[in-house]
Amino acid sequence: MANKESNRGRSRKQFVQVKGKVLEDVEIDASDNGCTIGILFQDKTYLSFDVEAELTISPELSDWKKGEYKPLKRWRTIHS
Repeated sequence: MANKESNRGRSRKQFVQVKGKVLEDVEIDASDNGCTIGILFQDKTYLSFDVEAELTISPELSDWKKGEYKPLKRWRTIHS
């Protein structure tokens, strides 16, 4: 959740079909050709993102409850 000014020149896509679903698991499967980011919901539906090669993913969990960025957890960077 970055502010509008930092999003200039970026395209944003929302996935309204998954709004309100309860998350069960998130996984990243990296290979030489890219990676797949998968989100499994408790109703056993699965949203996946296939991303092509030469990608760096820096997973981070943050808290925005008070409208400001507060980092909670950072995981090791993933390279495809």
